[in-house]
Amino acid sequence: MSQMFVAPAAAPTRSRNMAAWVLQVVLALAFLGAGGAKLTGVPMMVESFDRIGLGQWFRIVTGLVEIVGAVALLVPGYALFGAIWLAITMAGAILAHLLVLPTPAAPAVVLLVLNAAVAWLRRDQAARVAPRLR
Repeated sequence: MSQMFVAPAAAPTRSRNMAAWVLQVVLALAFLGAGGAKLTGVPMMVESFDRIGLGQWFRIVTGLVEIVGAVALLVPGYALFGAIWLAITMAGAILAHLLVLPTPAAPAVVLLVLNAAVAWLRRDQAARVAPRLR
């Protein structure tokens, strides 16, 4: 029986690390703002979630998901997971915009792409978790 070997990822270069941090801070600020707007009940958010039709509890959960993801982006060692968490959230937002909401999906697409970029830049963080999964 062969064992699967995961080669350790190379340590990020200084420029890759700086690019990742810039994106992480920008995304964290965006998601803290969006999540905060949902949690505080900004009328536009309440209306959007009324249109989605799942109830206002979904607005609260979505706001919490965004806040948790934003915090994860800023905690060393957790950016990869925060970026993946938020990219999945943005995939759901894109579907909501395309299927239900009258507003464009472009902002959610941009946020998904930026989170994917952070996940790629922080891919070395997965190597630290892989040994624990065996």
